[in-house]
Amino acid sequence: QVQLVESGGGLVQPGGSLRLSCAASGIAFSFYDMAWYRQAPGKQRDVVATITRGGTTNYAESVKGRFSISRDNVRNTVYLQMNSLKPEDTAVYYCNAKRLGSMSYWGQGTQVTVSS
Repeated sequence: QVQLVESGGGLVQPGGSLRLSCAASGIAFSFYDMAWYRQAPGKQRDVVATITRGGTTNYAESVKGRFSISRDNVRNTVYLQMNSLKPEDTAVYYCNAKRLGSMSYWGQGTQVTVSS
């Protein structure tokens, strides 16, 4: 059974930092491209950051220079370090795993709220 379990969300003041984690089980993690998405109320789910199985990263323009995605293939975990958080970063953040020729998997999401 495939599971992606996100953690690390919460309430933070503008300018603060959070580190999200997504622990994967039931998949050959090192063979999957991983990504973080987010969905704000009333909006579509958008990609925030991606990291390939080879470690190549990409970011949405809105988070470049503030967010950093990384992975640990020993712990089967992908991380999203979020710095200089803004109120517009408020959303539910989802972890995604995908591999060519295989299903795409999603976590249950973790709420991030940036507010004073």
